[in-house]
Amino acid sequence: MPALPENRSPTPGDAARWTDLRKRALSAAILAPAVLVCIWAGGIPYKVMMVAAALGLAWEWIGLCGNVPTQMPGKLVAVAVVAGSFAGAMGYVGAGFAIFATGTVFTAALAGGTPHWRALASGIPYTGIGAMALLWLRDDAEHGLENLLFVLLLVWGSDIGAYITGRLLGGPKLAPRISPGKTWSGALGGLVTAMAVGLAVAYLFHTFAQPVRVAAIAGGLGIVAQAGDLLESMLKRQFGAKDSGNLIPGHGGLLDRLDALLIAAPVAALLAQIAGRGVVLWQ
Repeated sequence: MPALPENRSPTPGDAARWTDLRKRALSAAILAPAVLVCIWAGGIPYKVMMVAAALGLAWEWIGLCGNVPTQMPGKLVAVAVVAGSFAGAMGYVGAGFAIFATGTVFTAALAGGTPHWRALASGIPYTGIGAMALLWLRDDAEHGLENLLFVLLLVWGSDIGAYITGRLLGGPKLAPRISPGKTWSGALGGLVTAMAVGLAVAYLFHTFAQPVRVAAIAGGLGIVAQAGDLLESMLKRQFGAKDSGNLIPGHGGLLDRLDALLIAAPVAALLAQIAGRGVVLWQ
């Protein structure tokens, strides 16, 4: 934390910037190892985790929209997201996308009433495609682990870098109407951290000859991740909600924790598809 100017005592505002740090760190210390173990193991443990996460994401989205997950049309959102993710986990990616598309059309036809209810249908591609991309990335027998960790860790790095830099430096707001807490300094700190983490992961798993290319890809995904964070913040403001849920102390709900990944993962999957299966996506 920067030193306080002379003759000025600490104010409540200085401490308030860090009030959620303990909860955030404790939650991360508990959850991150479990997530990483499932990712490292792959196979059934990872697939079960991701299908469960897809259900949690759909559940929170339905709640944000003012609907009940166990009643129509909210039930249709949950069923479509889980069924599509399960199909993807079993290797039937095309069938999964078909389920997402069908569920979106039927939910849009059934939903009515308030604008929030009409937003229900968009939750299927928003949560489902991200979950599908994370499953597809890990499913590569050659470099699935490396590709998934590259994306996941740089997104985590971006989030942590933005949080710490923004609170240390403060400064002009990035998008005050969407997320009043985010600053340009935080965004830049998150971008630099994402690039550094991407380089570290690439070096750890695969000797790379083009560090500039690795940094560029990591930086691009870092920008996409921050855009995903801002998108979810905008959606929550439209719904009049501070958090998508309270599942994770210090972080809110699953949507709050995975918002950046939901957008970054499909972009990373597209890059991996362009690079070809069996190839690291940063080459």
